[in-house]
Amino acid sequence: MKIQKIIYVFVPLLLLSGACTKSDFLQKYPLDQISSTQYWKHTSDLRLYMNHFYSKNWEYAGFTNDDHTDHSWTGGIYWWDVESDNMVGSDGKEPFSERIAGTRSVPASAGDVNWLREEGHITWYFKIVRDLNIFFENYKKCEDNFDDYKQYVGEAHFFRAWEYYRLVKGFGDVPWYDKVLDADSPELYKPRDPRNFVIDKVLADLDTAAMYMVSGPNEGGTRINKECALLMKSRVALYEGTWEKYHQGDPFGVENPDPDKYLQLAAEAAEAAMQSGKYGLYSTGDPEHDYFNLFVQTDYSDNPEILFWKKYDLNLGLNHFHNTETHRYFFGAGITKSLADDYLCKDGLPISVSPLFQGYDSLMVERENRDPRFTQTIYTRGDPWLIKDGDTTQIFYKSGLNLPSKIHCKTGYQIRKGSDSHFMQYRHPNTTATPFFRYAEVLLNYAEAKAELGTLTQGDVDISINLLRRRVGMPDLDISNITIDPAWHFPTLSPVINEIRRERRIELAVEGYRWDDIARWAAADELIVGKHPKGVFFVQHYWEVSDPNLDPFYNNRFPLVPGENVDLDNNGFVEVFKDKFPNGWGFDINRDYLNPIPINELTLNPALKQNPGW
Repeated sequence: MKIQKIIYVFVPLLLLSGACTKSDFLQKYPLDQISSTQYWKHTSDLRLYMNHFYSKNWEYAGFTNDDHTDHSWTGGIYWWDVESDNMVGSDGKEPFSERIAGTRSVPASAGDVNWLREEGHITWYFKIVRDLNIFFENYKKCEDNFDDYKQYVGEAHFFRAWEYYRLVKGFGDVPWYDKVLDADSPELYKPRDPRNFVIDKVLADLDTAAMYMVSGPNEGGTRINKECALLMKSRVALYEGTWEKYHQGDPFGVENPDPDKYLQLAAEAAEAAMQSGKYGLYSTGDPEHDYFNLFVQTDYSDNPEILFWKKYDLNLGLNHFHNTETHRYFFGAGITKSLADDYLCKDGLPISVSPLFQGYDSLMVERENRDPRFTQTIYTRGDPWLIKDGDTTQIFYKSGLNLPSKIHCKTGYQIRKGSDSHFMQYRHPNTTATPFFRYAEVLLNYAEAKAELGTLTQGDVDISINLLRRRVGMPDLDISNITIDPAWHFPTLSPVINEIRRERRIELAVEGYRWDDIARWAAADELIVGKHPKGVFFVQHYWEVSDPNLDPFYNNRFPLVPGENVDLDNNGFVEVFKDKFPNGWGFDINRDYLNPIPINELTLNPALKQNPGW
């Protein structure tokens, strides 16, 4: 399928194009805003206006946190789990999440928030909402047939839903605006609307989006469609349903909660996406490589799993440095022992009880007999590190020197997922595509919503969780025969919910979902508070291995000395931030689930009120 490239321009520039007559000159319209007289007449006008919302503006991070057409250095989607117990490390400056560390303060303004690492770019920012409301107040002026432009109306509903979902995740209650406000509009001084009121509006927007947008791959998957809206509806409803269920009785609970209402909507939306028949899991029948290969493709237009993705093209100057930044030079980014320990063994049992688990003597031992997603997510010795294609293919192998130091991967569990080993993706601007919405999430949302409702059947598991497991050759989950794991993170919850949460963590690892899950489950007390992020078991000779057949760039860079450039706990595991946070993460469960509203916003509108604990 031919992909039509979306070109990003500021819509007002359109008003300056075309031939000018004397009459035109004498009847100029304001050049600093869109003219309702000159614009909105044609489908092409609506399309071009909506293209703006696919742009690379960092504030729209949910879609574009890896859209680095300016060659900036960042890890893209593979950095955002640093806001959780899955990862540490980020930008080499303050390589930890200020939220989970409990070190945040109330910003003076929204612009004072460090966008690079703070809360996935969730700031008190309503400009995008206003831009979308401008569309809603003008699109009916289009003179074409509605069927010609209803896709773009659907997109506007989708993007407004996305933006408000982002705001609710960050701040809870927020004011809902569905019309364009002026500087003197009294609505600017209204109190915040309840979060479930706003979520109902978000879900209504997504229903409209699904009704108007095309079904199936849209422009090769580079433009959103009906199934994207259904996926988002399942995500939003699952978030609100579990938030209302698990935050009851704490400072972030809602009045008159109705979690089952949202959980049912989540299950129905996911099921509708599944029954559309437009998507499925990517698999070539190779369980040892398919999961890894899913994330190192340059074109997803024919991939059955990817609903929406970002394409890069060197000829158009669209590229990024993700492989170089996250997977090569690290800048501290590393997976935690907590995540590594959650991978099951190949018999389907957790490492706490499986006879197949070989222990921690080295990462090579630790990886034995594990869920294949372990080695397809984490670099281990022998993995291709650099492939140079020429007359003869030359492969350098990763030596296993996952250096857990202050300048390299802090944990020793180095991220492999999303790392294309081919030379053109190694030291050059990268064109590896970025998947934003994938079918796997639909399956996970469906299974979790049904489990939370208490209606999950083995048949439901077979069409969701077990499809993910079969792709990597893992045994099916039998919900009537789940082995008790003494290391479950949530021992007070049912075995099936524990295992579904585990599957979600493993399948979506380092894609940026984990903090949202912790927040909606009210799980920071189990997973964050007082925890010390750990890394691999340290074996001195392991880090000093020298082999000329291994990676020439990183082999035997230097020996590591415990206490000097790597800290260990009492059991010999790497302990990150041992000196900086001796008491572990300082997350405050009565404050840090939501962001503080900036001081200037409270000054301008005292009716807003500050969030709990701030």
